[in-house]
Amino acid sequence: MNQNGIQVNESFCNTEKKPSSIKKCKIISCKYIVITVDTSQCPARCYLDHAQKMTFCVEASGAWNNRGSGLQSVVYQDCPLLPSQLLKECNVRTCLYAAMWQVGKWNKCSVLCGTGIQERRVECRTENSSSSDLCILHLKPQARRICHAADCEPLTSCKEIQMNKNIRKDGEYLLTVKGRMIKIYCSDMKLQNPKEYLTLVKGQEDNFAEVYGYRLQNPYECPFNGNRQKGCTCRNDYPAAGYTVFRKIRLDLNSLEIKTTDFRFAHTILGKPVPFATAGDCYSAAKCPQGQFGINLAGTGLRLSTTAKWIAQGNY
Repeated sequence: MNQNGIQVNESFCNTEKKPSSIKKCKIISCKYIVITVDTSQCPARCYLDHAQKMTFCVEASGAWNNRGSGLQSVVYQDCPLLPSQLLKECNVRTCLYAAMWQVGKWNKCSVLCGTGIQERRVECRTENSSSSDLCILHLKPQARRICHAADCEPLTSCKEIQMNKNIRKDGEYLLTVKGRMIKIYCSDMKLQNPKEYLTLVKGQEDNFAEVYGYRLQNPYECPFNGNRQKGCTCRNDYPAAGYTVFRKIRLDLNSLEIKTTDFRFAHTILGKPVPFATAGDCYSAAKCPQGQFGINLAGTGLRLSTTAKWIAQGNY
């Protein structure tokens, strides 16, 4: 395992220090086997109105090779176990179902290239497909495994994917951006010069730009302590007003500059399109700004640079 607890190839470990995975053991031969039955698995003919646990003894000879319905209970004075009182109410042989591990299909590898993890469903089920806890734990099939996708070539642009991989379909692809693998959406892959976009995982609610449309009748006041209130003495006639939300933003992968005026994957809910990371208003001549914008790059693999600056125009 690596430091993150993920299984890796054995070649990474010192084979001379590998602990032994098997050892000799001796088990004293046993005459009887104690079996525990969950009566919730019993069919209706057992006449039990609530689920309980039952225990009984069977002869050890050949027991592991029999299915549940073939097991025969033995006399209890020969077994160091008191019989369950429910044995008289329920026909044990009809209640027992052989439980076994059932597995689903492996899902896709967790990475598009390189080494990742695959997972599948592993469940303990009886013959009638009921959930059970009677399966033998050490026989449980693995639910996770290492997978190896295609080799990771250092592709740095959608153009390289188009040319080197002969791919002409728009979609998400892993690109090497400044030495780091980042998922980039490639658009216009059928054209000569495809464009790169960053999908905003947090979506439109956190990534928006607004120029507020209301203006105070008295532009020299700042009511409500600067809070936005619909009941202000205002007129809604600012011609530059608009509200735009963004699903993806266009990036220059060389400079990592956001092309704020690209509205390919943006939606203007009202008014005129407002560039990404832009806000404005004509609300008041006092220090009472109302325009807003939101940026949330969480989950994209990128974050806003600490050197980013905004250009101010007009008052406040």
